Amino acid sequence: MSNKKDYYELLGVNRNASEDEVKKAYRKLALQHHPDRNPGDKQAEEKFKEVSEAYQVLSDAQKRAQYDQFGHAAFGDSGPFAGGFDFTGGFEDVFGDIFGEFFGGGTARQRGRGRGEDLRYNLSLSFEQAVSGTETKIKIPRHGTCETCHGSGAKPGTTSQTCATCRGRGQVSFQQGFFSVSRTCGQCHGQGTVIKDPCATCAGAGRVRKMHTLSVKIPSGVDTGSRLKLRGEGEMAPAGGTPGDLYVVLQVEPHPIFVRDNLDILCDVPISFVQAALGAEIDVPTLDGKVKMKIPPGTQSGKVFRMKGRGVKDVQGYHQGDQHVRVSVETPTHLTARQKELLKEFAALGSEDVNPLSKGFFDKVKELFG
Repeated sequence: MSNKKDYYELLGVNRNASEDEVKKAYRKLALQHHPDRNPGDKQAEEKFKEVSEAYQVLSDAQKRAQYDQFGHAAFGDSGPFAGGFDFTGGFEDVFGDIFGEFFGGGTARQRGRGRGEDLRYNLSLSFEQAVSGTETKIKIPRHGTCETCHGSGAKPGTTSQTCATCRGRGQVSFQQGFFSVSRTCGQCHGQGTVIKDPCATCAGAGRVRKMHTLSVKIPSGVDTGSRLKLRGEGEMAPAGGTPGDLYVVLQVEPHPIFVRDNLDILCDVPISFVQAALGAEIDVPTLDGKVKMKIPPGTQSGKVFRMKGRGVKDVQGYHQGDQHVRVSVETPTHLTARQKELLKEFAALGSEDVNPLSKGFFDKVKELFG
C-alpha cells in the first residue's frame, strides 16, 4: 500500500475538488490511457487501471471520506473496504460517454422498447376563457398504430423473426481489453427481431402519421405561458413502447377593457368633469357584469379605486385577486354658449380653496423662477 500513488495526484485534482471536477479529470485521463487507444502499451494499461482505481474511491462519498482519513490503509486487508477494486462496473455514468466515443454507442444496458417523443401544441384563448376556464378540442398530427398490420410492422399473415445476429437480445457483446462491452445490435436496432416481409402500409414501422382529435379541459385562472401536460398523448413510441406526453402551451388574447396583472385586473373608466367635482355613482364593468361604484366629490383624474375580490381566481381556487379601477376625467370639448358662460362664472368665483393643486403648482413655479 505504501507504494501506491496519491489518488488526488493521479487524477490531478486538489483535495477540495467537487464530484464534477473529479469526474471530468478521470474522463480525460481514461480517454488518454484507454487500452483501445494504446494497443499493446502495458504502461498505458497500468495507468488506466490506476486512474480507474482512484476514481472508484474519490467518486464514492463514503470511500473518499475513509481515504481522506486513513489513506490507502482504508483499503488494506484490515481496512473498512478490504477486498480490492472492481474494474468492470461502477463507472456507467462516465464510461457511457467514453464508449460512445470509441464505439459509437453507450455502455451495456437492458434492452427496452423506448419512449415516444413529447409534443407541443400552442393554444390561443380569449381573456374570458382563461379567466373562467373552458373545454375545447384540438387536432394534432402524430403517429398512430397501423391498422393494416396492427402495429406489428409485418405483412398481414406473416410475423417477425428472431434476429440471428444478437439471438433476440437486442445487443451484441465483444471484449475490449479487460472490459466486456455491449452495444445495440445493428441488424435489429435493439428490437431483437427482424421483419423479412414488411407491411406495405407502414413500411415495417408499425405506425402511420395521422390527425388525432383531443378534448382539452382548461382550468380557470390560467394565463399566457401556462402549460398543461396530457400524459401519454404525445408521439407514439416505435415497437410498442411508452408514448410521450403532449404539452399544451397557452396564449391569452388581450381584452379591449381589462388588463391582467397576475390575479389582479385593471380597467380605465372615463368620468365627466361634473361627476369628478360633485361625486357620483357610476357603472363599472367587471368579470361578473356591471356593478355600481361611488365616486367621491373632488376625485382627480388618474385616481385608482380597488374593488376587493373582483379579480381572477387562481387555478387551485384558493385565492382571488382584486379589480383596480382607474378613473379618467374627461374635459368637455363641445360647449354651448350657456355652458361657457357658467364656466366663466365658476372661474371668476375661484379662490385658493377651489383649485388647491393649481395653487401648489404655481407656488412651486414662483419659487423656481421668482
